[in-house]
Amino acid sequence: MTPLTLTNPHSVLAALESRPQDVSEISLSTGQADGLWQKVADIARRHGIAVTTGFVDRSPRNKPREKFGRISAYSAQVMPKAHSSLSQFIITKPPTPDTYPLFLVLDCLQDPHNVGAIFRTAAFFNVSGIIVTKDRSAPLTHVVYDVASGGMEVVPFTVVTNLSRALEELRKADIWTLGTSEHAPLSYNEIKKDRSWALIIGNEETGIRRLTKDLCDQVCAIPTTSKVGSLNASVAAGILIARFAPSTPAG
Repeated sequence: MTPLTLTNPHSVLAALESRPQDVSEISLSTGQADGLWQKVADIARRHGIAVTTGFVDRSPRNKPREKFGRISAYSAQVMPKAHSSLSQFIITKPPTPDTYPLFLVLDCLQDPHNVGAIFRTAAFFNVSGIIVTKDRSAPLTHVVYDVASGGMEVVPFTVVTNLSRALEELRKADIWTLGTSEHAPLSYNEIKKDRSWALIIGNEETGIRRLTKDLCDQVCAIPTTSKVGSLNASVAAGILIARFAPSTPAG
């Protein structure tokens, strides 16, 4: 695998805390880092990870990656996190009498910023695992990791080629599937929380696929009283995750 170039210090710190062996280099444009990057550099040195400093070549060929509209002077080389298997996070998060785990399914989301934002929200609300479809989906690039701001290190995830089979595995584990559609007659507030749910978030333009929808136990909508009939995928996911979160958020 090729390492990712991360420019969000929160993402790098999370990787250093959970898997420092996968961080190979910290690059600083000057000898003295600022704020969290100084913490990144200090922790990296304690783990024996190379911290390089010096002039940044700003020619078009070597232009540093942009972050939030600015040129990032700092970066880290981090290997992508290894995927979990679906059975691993189903088994490790069984329901209890008071808490029902929440899982997410990302059905062909194509915007890496949406995927990263969903991972960040999922980490905040203690989501037990995320299933990502392989085909017609955004790859888990540096953009996803940086937007997730450490969430990729917290939430186990798996990438599947056959979503129907994955949903069947969830069903066998007594996890109910909840689809989302702006056209569904049922409001998300009407869905009972007395069970483990796998919440399915669909493509930004077309929503969840027809076959996926047919396999859902229930389908719900976030109702609106305005002329705007839909929400950004990551915003809608955040509202639904907060509703079905298994416990008080960690942050």
